[in-house]
Amino acid sequence: MKAIGLYRYLPIENEQALQDVEIAKPSASGYDLLVKVNAISVNPVDTKMRAPKEKLETSPRVLGWDAAGIVEAIGEKVGNKK
Repeated sequence: MKAIGLYRYLPIENEQALQDVEIAKPSASGYDLLVKVNAISVNPVDTKMRAPKEKLETSPRVLGWDAAGIVEAIGEKVGNKK
């Protein structure tokens, strides 16, 4: 699936700060919900998480704490499955 991620924590002005990436589609298990995201926003936690630092990720780090969408799948421990 398509996502926006990072490998290096660069200043936002850097063209490589955020990149288009392909990642495996997650599955819902346990108490998880799998949500098809229709809208996102950036909040202060996102900006702090991607602030410049020396750390290097081996797989893309996808940020995002605020999203809205439609539930596509639920884990087996999710209650009230109407």
